Amino acid sequence: MAAGHRIDPGRWQTEFDGLMARIAGRFARVESRRLARDAVLGLMSDLAVKNCWTLAEQAGHDSPDGLQHLLCKAKWDDDGVRDDLRGYVVERLGGQDAVLVMDETGDLKKGTHTVGVQRQYTGTAGRIENAQVAVYLTYATAGGHALIDRELYLPQVWADDTERREQAGVPAEVDFATKPALAATMITRALDAGVAVAWATGDEVYGGDPKLRQTLEDRGIGYVLAVACSHQVRTPTGKIRADELATRLPRKAWQQMSAADGSKGPRLYDWAWITIDPDPERDAAGRWWLLIRRNNTSGELAYYRCWTPAPVPLRDLVRVAGRRWTIEESFQATKTLAGLDQHQVRRWTSWQRWTILSMLAYAFLAVTTATEHAENPAPQGTSLIALTCNEIKRLFNTLIANPLHDLPHRLRWSIRRRQHHARTSHYRRRQALPA
Repeated sequence: MAAGHRIDPGRWQTEFDGLMARIAGRFARVESRRLARDAVLGLMSDLAVKNCWTLAEQAGHDSPDGLQHLLCKAKWDDDGVRDDLRGYVVERLGGQDAVLVMDETGDLKKGTHTVGVQRQYTGTAGRIENAQVAVYLTYATAGGHALIDRELYLPQVWADDTERREQAGVPAEVDFATKPALAATMITRALDAGVAVAWATGDEVYGGDPKLRQTLEDRGIGYVLAVACSHQVRTPTGKIRADELATRLPRKAWQQMSAADGSKGPRLYDWAWITIDPDPERDAAGRWWLLIRRNNTSGELAYYRCWTPAPVPLRDLVRVAGRRWTIEESFQATKTLAGLDQHQVRRWTSWQRWTILSMLAYAFLAVTTATEHAENPAPQGTSLIALTCNEIKRLFNTLIANPLHDLPHRLRWSIRRRQHHARTSHYRRRQALPA
C-alpha cells in the first residue's frame, strides 16, 4: 500500500454496525434483526445470483425458510427502515448542493402473477416487455449518491383487478397512480421528514407533468426537468414549441459549460436559456426558463423546463441538469452490487422489503466510499485511483463479511437444492397429466 494511504477495515466494520444499529428498533424480534443483517451482508456479497436460497447458504443457515419468512410474514416496520435509510444517506452525504433525482426502472419478469407485472415499456430493455416497473428517488451531492425511496408502479389493470390484488397482497388503500404522482409522493415524504434540499430533476416523463411541477413550486424546490422537443412554453408572443424557440436563438446566446465530470473528463456542452412565462393558473412567484443543451459534436438538442424561487446563474441550472445521470448510476450500482433486480418474490410486502434491504446495502457502500474519498484519499503522485464502491465491496467481503463454511455445510445445501428441484419437477409432471 502506498505510503500515507492506509485502509482500515475496522472503520468499515464500525460503519456497518452503526447502520444496523440504526434500524434495529424497527424489528419486533431479535431473530428478525439478525436475519436482516444476514440479508444485507448477502446482498453485498460476490454471489452471482442473489435470492433467499443463495443468501441463506452464504450466511450459514440450514434452509431458506428464515429469510423467506423475513420478507413475507415477519413483523417489522419496512417503512421505518426506509425512513432510517433516508436519514442515514442525508446525514452522511448531505451538502448544500443536494439534488433529488427521480426516475423509473424496470425488472424483466416471466408470468403474470408477480405484483405489478404486465407488458409495458421499460428503459431497461428499451422496448415493451413483460416487466415490473418502479419509481425511485436518489439523493445526490458532489460527494456521492444513493437511492432513498421507491414506489412500485401498479398498472391500471392491476389496480382494477380485485382478485389479483388480493393474491399479491396489495393494500386496499393503494390505488392507481402515474409515475410523476409516485415521484411527487416520495418528494413530499422526504421534505416532510426535514430533508434540506433546494433542487429536483428528472427526465421527460416528469418534466411534462404540470401537477408535479406545481408540487415542487408550492414547496419552494427549484427544478430542472427534461421535456420533449414538442413541449410548449409561454412567451410574451404566445405559446411555442421548445424546438421552434431554439431555432430563434442567435449564435451569441450559447455558452460552453461542463454539466459534470465524466470518466473521460468534463462533459462539455453548449447551453442557452430563455425566460418564459408561467402558466396562468400558477400562484407561485419565481423565475421560469427553458434551458437548452446542444451536443458539441452531433448538434443534438435537449430541452429542460426550469423554475427557481429566486434568480440564479446559468451554471446552477447546468449543474442540476448534470446531476440527473446520478440516478442511472444508482440503478446500475444497486443492481450490480446489491441485487436490487434479482428478487424472486411475487407479493407486495416481499417486494417492499427486498428493495429496501438492497438499497440499504448500497447506501452503506456509497457512504463508505464517500468517507474514504474525503478522509483517506489516494496520495497524489502515485498510480493509485480513489477507492470505488466495487473495490470497497470486494475488500469488505474478503476482510470482514465473507464466512468460511466447511464441506459438510456445502454438501447439505447441495442435497437440499436437488431435493427441491426434484419435488418441483414432480409437481409439474403431475399437473401436466390428463385428468
